[in-house]
Amino acid sequence: MTRTKTTGLKARGGRVAVIGALGLASVALAAAPAFAKGDTEVTAPSTAQVGETFTVSALGDHDAALYVRACLESRSGAQAWHQVTCGDVVWTGNGSKATAHVKAAHRGTQQYRAVVYGLSDPTDRHPVRLQTSDPVTVNIR
Repeated sequence: MTRTKTTGLKARGGRVAVIGALGLASVALAAAPAFAKGDTEVTAPSTAQVGETFTVSALGDHDAALYVRACLESRSGAQAWHQVTCGDVVWTGNGSKATAHVKAAHRGTQQYRAVVYGLSDPTDRHPVRLQTSDPVTVNIR
């Protein structure tokens, strides 16, 4: 009979340990930091002729800020990135869009990327860069 009681106590102790471990794991998961989600997209033609005007557009959104603004940046070769244009400041979830009509002035390659800035209100004077898209290349012939 003593043997039966010991087995019963071991089984109950094992169950308590498992329940405690599951509870601890759920608390740890709830305390883990949440990751904000965002999306950036840039579209441009792959080639253009010298003298031709082409359209480059950027679309961006991010849930880490109340308001967002999408901007287009460009560079030629290994130069630094320069801002081309920015879209309107919009409420997060609506997505901000920026569009530029670019005239291809000379041969070579140009790269464009979309950048999403987060703002705390529509007139925020200190936007924070939240996300940058991969660059797309336009070959000018």
